[in-house]
Amino acid sequence: MDNIYEDQKVLSEYLLFHYGSEEEILPSSAAWPSGMKAALDFAVRTTTHFTKPHAETALDLGCAVGRSSFEMSRTCEQVLGIDYSHSFIDAANALRERHSLSYSRHDEAHLATDLIAKLPVGILPERVRFQQGDAMRLPTSIGSFDRVHAANLICRLSEPLLLLERFPELVNAGGELILATPCTWLEDFTVKENWPSGGTLEWIKKILSPYFDLTLCIEEPFLIRETARKFQWTSSMLTRWSRR
Repeated sequence: MDNIYEDQKVLSEYLLFHYGSEEEILPSSAAWPSGMKAALDFAVRTTTHFTKPHAETALDLGCAVGRSSFEMSRTCEQVLGIDYSHSFIDAANALRERHSLSYSRHDEAHLATDLIAKLPVGILPERVRFQQGDAMRLPTSIGSFDRVHAANLICRLSEPLLLLERFPELVNAGGELILATPCTWLEDFTVKENWPSGGTLEWIKKILSPYFDLTLCIEEPFLIRETARKFQWTSSMLTRWSRR
């Protein structure tokens, strides 16, 4: 199967998703439903659910173009972002090194708008590093972390159980895991025999509960703009787990 996350159009959509301003995503010239505005800044909001004010180390799995990794640099001394997409990691590294990156927003047909993704004020890029990798097959040398963040990842893995079973050794005792998923199980990514047999939350609980305490379960909406009039509005189930 081709990796859709290497596609230039998808890369541009994710740069807008992560770094676009409200005006760039939802121009004020149109009247948008309030739920669309509430779904902005998902990559920022998910990182706010860690409870402790500071941590030494953090891991962002499925980091895409890096916004959540950069946000965690505000309160973490060392942040590692990993994504399977080479183009996503190249973009994240370009932002880390140059603090800005040009891209094109698709509007309609042949129409497009040139934009610039910029690192927000207060980000500490020197604390962040990115590498391409497979979340299902992380090397043992990667170690463990005080915070692990994995947003909208597990239902895009061919064998999600490999990652879920790895979380106990990735999170330090007393550390926290933020796991968000829209539960959109698709055979394009995950064969049916690797889907949860019942509800996703109960499946995750069964795997993680021997090692973690579930401390939060909420809905976090997100919005991906495809064209000027076509958007993906989705709700992601966000859970927070504390490692015993």
